[in-house]
Amino acid sequence: MHKSLRIAAVTTACAVVGVAVYGAGAATAHQSTANSTHEPYNIGLLVKDIDTYYGTAPDANGVYQASPTSPYAKDLASIDQAARKYIDQAARKAHHRGEKPAVVFDIDDTLLLSLDYEKRYNYTYNATTWADYVNRADRPGVFGSAELVQYAEKKGVEVFYNSGLSEAQRTAAVENLKKIGADVNLDADHMFLKDKANPPSYLNACATPGTWTCTTVQYKSGTRAHIEKDLGYEIIANFGDQYSDLDGGYADRTYKLPNPTYFVS
Repeated sequence: MHKSLRIAAVTTACAVVGVAVYGAGAATAHQSTANSTHEPYNIGLLVKDIDTYYGTAPDANGVYQASPTSPYAKDLASIDQAARKYIDQAARKAHHRGEKPAVVFDIDDTLLLSLDYEKRYNYTYNATTWADYVNRADRPGVFGSAELVQYAEKKGVEVFYNSGLSEAQRTAAVENLKKIGADVNLDADHMFLKDKANPPSYLNACATPGTWTCTTVQYKSGTRAHIEKDLGYEIIANFGDQYSDLDGGYADRTYKLPNPTYFVS
């Protein structure tokens, strides 16, 4: 996944604000701007705020983990509770109407937590170190993520994945998702990854073999359009940690998970 702009985007208080169900027109809500005429927030204090929000601490193996009692975990629990209630109701209605309900999940920091990478590399992005990190396939799950995937499946909802990871990282992504217990529909028909060499025809407006100009919004919304228009599903919920995971339509409801460590446009 290309982290186009890795910034610590919000303080702990702002992060809490940004976890509500995402609504139309809020793509830039709660995000700081690099064009401010005021002195930016002190980066040292901001890192401390982020650590407090996650309850960041190294485990016995020196891997940075989020605390299950942290404000981050509590925000996720609130989102999870609301999402479960909604999925149950929406699935019932969809089945009653003869529709095929589906949910779509982003992967990075929606299902798999990359906090350890962020801490180790001081919230900066490098393609080589990121690829090495992903290919280790040992990231912990975002709290409640695997359970939510399983819950959707039990309610008769088709689970899809829509990720900025590359096609070359498919094996590692599948292995890692299995490790955290999100072992649902991990085949190529349900897990959509970026294939810049041979992009699918439904992205031909911005991608042809060897030429990729798709923005994150174009890629992800185009994939959701494919799930609905070509595969015949009704996407009742779309989950992501970035607003670019959610923009572009083709989902009845969207859920923005907290992530104050980087921003993908």
